[in-house]
Amino acid sequence: MMIKLWFFLLLLFLSVFGNAQQTTGQKVSDSLAQQKPPTTNISEVVIQSAPRRIKLNDGNLTMAVSGNKDFKTSTHLLDVLRKTPGVTVDQEEGIFIGGRETPAIFIDGKPIVMSNQELQAYLRSLSPEMVESIEVNTNPSSKYDAEFKGIIDIKLKKNTNLGWKGSYNGNVYAYKFNSRENTLNITYNTEKVAYSLQAGYNDGISVYRYNALQRLANTNVMRTRTYQEDQIKVYSIQAGADFRLNDKNRLSLNLRGNFRDIDRMRLGSLYTTDKSETQLVFNTENENPMYYFQNNYGITTDYSFQNKGFKISFLGNYLSVKNKQQDDFINKDKPSSAVLSYWKSDLVNKIDIYTGQIDASQKIGDAEIEAGLKYSQSNTHNNMRYDTLSVNNQFVFDPGRTNLFSYKEKIVAGYLAYKQKFGKLQINAGLRFENTNSISDAVTVDSIVSRNYLEWLPSFSANYTFNKSNEFSLAYSRKITRPVFSQLNPFRYYFSPLNYWMGNPYLQPSFTSQVRATYRYKNWITSFTVGKEKDVMTRYPRYNPKTNVLEYLGTNLPYRNFAVLETSFPVKITKWWNITSQITGYYNYEFRPYLDQVFTLGIYNYEIRVNQVFTLPKGYTINLFTNYESKTGNSLYIIKPRYSIDLSIQKSWLDNKLNTKIGYNNIFDTYDQKLEFRYKQIIDNQFRHWWDNSRFFFSLSYSFGGSKYQAKETQRTDEENRAR
Repeated sequence: MMIKLWFFLLLLFLSVFGNAQQTTGQKVSDSLAQQKPPTTNISEVVIQSAPRRIKLNDGNLTMAVSGNKDFKTSTHLLDVLRKTPGVTVDQEEGIFIGGRETPAIFIDGKPIVMSNQELQAYLRSLSPEMVESIEVNTNPSSKYDAEFKGIIDIKLKKNTNLGWKGSYNGNVYAYKFNSRENTLNITYNTEKVAYSLQAGYNDGISVYRYNALQRLANTNVMRTRTYQEDQIKVYSIQAGADFRLNDKNRLSLNLRGNFRDIDRMRLGSLYTTDKSETQLVFNTENENPMYYFQNNYGITTDYSFQNKGFKISFLGNYLSVKNKQQDDFINKDKPSSAVLSYWKSDLVNKIDIYTGQIDASQKIGDAEIEAGLKYSQSNTHNNMRYDTLSVNNQFVFDPGRTNLFSYKEKIVAGYLAYKQKFGKLQINAGLRFENTNSISDAVTVDSIVSRNYLEWLPSFSANYTFNKSNEFSLAYSRKITRPVFSQLNPFRYYFSPLNYWMGNPYLQPSFTSQVRATYRYKNWITSFTVGKEKDVMTRYPRYNPKTNVLEYLGTNLPYRNFAVLETSFPVKITKWWNITSQITGYYNYEFRPYLDQVFTLGIYNYEIRVNQVFTLPKGYTINLFTNYESKTGNSLYIIKPRYSIDLSIQKSWLDNKLNTKIGYNNIFDTYDQKLEFRYKQIIDNQFRHWWDNSRFFFSLSYSFGGSKYQAKETQRTDEENRAR
């Protein structure tokens, strides 16, 4: 409470400071009018376009990060992405564009092949000062993998120095529990080789809560409560070498490891009463202690040759992920503490991914022809054994819950692309083929599903530059989304003894066709996307009125239509006050067969984000970020509106070598998610997810070293990333 009170006092200071400045607003307006282009006066406050830090690159939004006031108080790159137009980061740090699409993450034009957990840890290790720019590609061409419905390309700042240079980044978060993040970066440059090393250690405790209210078919009322506490330790190391063989040849090698340990305690209860909620029917509690670790090992090698207008490159990746998890599930009658059921599980999950791609391009005048071939292979093996406590107080093998499942996938792909510029107009056209061969083997249920299919995926875009202030682009693409391992595995993932979800090995891939138009006027960017997705992969609830079990199963919907309208614009109110606003509207129409009925419903919703930056005397920067999400959902569920407010302060010291930040995220703890089933006659339930993202933070970064060497920029590649 004291921390929140401190921030309220700070907000009061900003209000007083703003009023004091407004009393001299006319003088400020007069002086600015003499120095700047024509402006519009509104209540003595000058509104004018902020300095340009946004541009379009082939229709893709590109935003500067390092030195950008909007990101000065951000602790890491995930925080930067939350404030980037067109990008959403949810409460579990999932990254989305267009409302629901998960983009591929590129670093300096190269995809990073990592598991989801390793990727999140890596993005948290990058401070804004380490990033030159971010490019958001919401409609990738046929040059890229067909599963890439979006790409976020992160351009890192280069070490331009001979000799060594380093930086330390540390973040501390405090709420009920504390967590810490530490990253050390060191680079060493010679005339021919650039070496890099990154080491990190994160630890702390995170909390998640789940509450549900369900009115059962027998008219009883059941309340579910879950409390989950994770003690997490993450170790990471990454080493790389970039060899500048000569002016035409370049070779790089990167090795990395990421190791995660989690001790989890999940406590839950099922409290059931009669319809009047006065008579107790049953009251059970459950304990689910778990130990989990994940080991990631990755290797990336990149070779490129460039001579005049010709370029050829090779990119190879290998990723190995091993997951091991041990659980106990103990269900008791709460009044008597009698054990109702007790089972144990032991999971070993192994994933190996191999990818290799060759790209070549040739410039011919104002035209460029590109072509490439790619091969990828992924092997996933899942072995989970269950043992159940018998009436003789001995654990015996449980074949009903035990799961042995493997999935193998091979993809052979190629593309041909053509690009040419006609004065102010640039045209891009491409065609990609992808042949997929997959086999899933659910040994425990004796089910083998084999698929082999070939798809042709075209793309086209046109970009017209009227002048430095005006650009327009139009793009079309066809994409494919393949089901991932967790969606295919017919295994029960338990939330509570009466609630679980399971995969479907018969899921089909989905196909999306979309058109996107983008217009930029100075720093004001507006885009409109419309499209259709066929064979949409989703989950649906199925309730058993006899056992009261609620399960979530995977299926394909016939289709959905969607549209997204986005606009973002920065406004400079005064010399010390800048505002960047983002407004996004969504439309989603699903055709959903469900329980012998067809549900069709058009859903409209919107999101508003406002990022305010106050530049104060003596080098202090204050950031106030607000986010509002309206009521939304799908044809079955309603998702209630929510909002969050963040406040942070930044200050640099020691000639900008030392950077400190302090703040409070989600000040009012209002970013929980509440859902409700639309059709009470089928399932009458509502539930709430809560995450501990309301917390105080302190961030410190320090840079050291220096010299005079300009390193050659890493050349762009187009490899893909399907680490699951």
